[in-house]
Amino acid sequence: MATATEPRRPVSAAEARDVAEAAREAEWAAPSFVRDLFLGSLRLDLIHPYPDQDPAEVARAKPFLDRLTRLMQEVDADRIDREGEIPGDVIAALKAMGAFGIKIPREYGGLGLAQLSYMKAMELVSSVDGSLTALLSAHQSIGVPQPLKMFGSEAQKQKYLPRLAKGAVSAFALTEPNVGSDPAAMETTAVPSEDGQAWILNGEKLWCTNGTIAELLVVMARTPSQVVRGKEKRQITAFIVEANTPGVEILHRCHFMGIKAMYNGVIRFTNVRVPKENVLWGEGKGLKLALITLNTGRLTLPIGAVAVGKRCLEIVRDWANERVQWGRKIGQHDAIAQKIGTMAANTFAMEAVAELCGAMADRGGYDIRLEAAIAKLYNSEGGWRIIDDTVQIRGGRGYETADSLRARGEKPYPVERIMRDFRINLIFEGSSEIMHLFIAREALDKHLEVAGDVVLPGKTLGQRLAGLVRAGLFYARWYPARWLGWGFWPRYREFGPLAPHLRYVARGARRLARGIFHSMVRFGPKLEYRQAVLFRLVDVGAELFAMAAACSRAQWLLGRDPETGKRAVDLADLFCQQARGRINAKFAGLWRNEDAHTYRAAQDVLAGKHRWLEGGTVDVKF
Repeated sequence: MATATEPRRPVSAAEARDVAEAAREAEWAAPSFVRDLFLGSLRLDLIHPYPDQDPAEVARAKPFLDRLTRLMQEVDADRIDREGEIPGDVIAALKAMGAFGIKIPREYGGLGLAQLSYMKAMELVSSVDGSLTALLSAHQSIGVPQPLKMFGSEAQKQKYLPRLAKGAVSAFALTEPNVGSDPAAMETTAVPSEDGQAWILNGEKLWCTNGTIAELLVVMARTPSQVVRGKEKRQITAFIVEANTPGVEILHRCHFMGIKAMYNGVIRFTNVRVPKENVLWGEGKGLKLALITLNTGRLTLPIGAVAVGKRCLEIVRDWANERVQWGRKIGQHDAIAQKIGTMAANTFAMEAVAELCGAMADRGGYDIRLEAAIAKLYNSEGGWRIIDDTVQIRGGRGYETADSLRARGEKPYPVERIMRDFRINLIFEGSSEIMHLFIAREALDKHLEVAGDVVLPGKTLGQRLAGLVRAGLFYARWYPARWLGWGFWPRYREFGPLAPHLRYVARGARRLARGIFHSMVRFGPKLEYRQAVLFRLVDVGAELFAMAAACSRAQWLLGRDPETGKRAVDLADLFCQQARGRINAKFAGLWRNEDAHTYRAAQDVLAGKHRWLEGGTVDVKF
């Protein structure tokens, strides 16, 4: 058998950038609400009226969702957490009801349900147990079924989708011990076999969720590089790999702070022969496949955050009405009430963002790469704040395990487990830092198209001068328009009390676009290194998106049920008022901040100049 022989070598920043750029969806073939926001335009017509789910789809999904609800009511999540295993009868029941093939088309044996129906199923599961969410989501959102459905050949679909729909568990293998968010440095390789009928796979993958029980894997590997204009172009290819193939070895099952029953492991591939027909989409298209798959794959995490927000609201509502301190229910004390009101407003906005993205994916005709990324970023961080407040409201009982509470006769609210299980969501499928950078890159796409030769590193003087002329012609028209536009009364008056917030979003979008432009002018080629600045701009865009989604959903609910709608409008109003304060602070921080000072302090820490601060601790050898 052939083996990978390419020597390992450091990957430069330019090479890493080239690989990432090659994997991007370069074209914007469909409209994007968030992209337009970053360019200074509120395209409310893209999200309002808030998209409703097809009644026929609702009817198709209901029997399955009802069965899933009944099963989840019987699940002992504390036992799963305690034992670190999902009971076999629970997995068997999930397989029997089709929970491993929710989005697989019916002609291949799946349920054939839509993205939003799948998300509602994941919301039900996430409201009970994080380990079950990880099992089902890793299989269907990023495992074999989704990329196979999107990019597989008909022969591949016929061969694998029926197995997957029946419950053949799948996993996704991308991360490596030395490679996280920089796929250019990937060390797992695949080279053609001597007979030309297969690829020979060698390498090691880390943190493969479902990897220890999977029958099928999507494995990303570096295939032989191409030379384009005298320059090496690294190729990353996706393969479908049978887990029982000789040479596939599970080295270790990983254990974590939370989601104790997650079947996550380290997998080694040693001269694994993969038939050439198991290449997904095409040679060199693996990373692009992964990124496109994640456009919808990431949406499990936002809806999971919504489920956790709802569960936490239920817990604090019960507790704050029951617990009395200083002669009053604690929910009547302002310090606690402030937290509960904010939790409710943010849960409403998070649901508006998540379900809007799911509905857009189902409706089609949108490019939702930015919407999905923001939903993942915004809801995971918002969900964490809600959980943190829940622990605080519960006090010592929030820190105590459900088993301990139960043993001494108290209600076993699983707040401690919820916190441990949820924390990974700020890291899963793109950490908050990586999501900020991804969103910033996509938000800057139009500007880089116009002025990339001016602001990107590595350009010649001639390229910069030519780019300056081209950019000057574009911005002479574009920039004044970012100051003009009517963002005041009576615009959006049909939204009643929410109209001022939409007018603020319209003005905020233009201000955001100006802020991006001003940052490019100020920092030039160094902008990519001013990540704190980019993060503030992304956060403003995320808040504006959430405000618009919340207003649209509240108006939609008002039309369906006036009583519930009035309450929704009140929550949307509160959320938007709070979001406006956060946005104003982010804008102020663009030009008045301590970024440079903080960076210097960090470099001093890394250089050992502040080791004096570590004194007074026991010298422990790790």
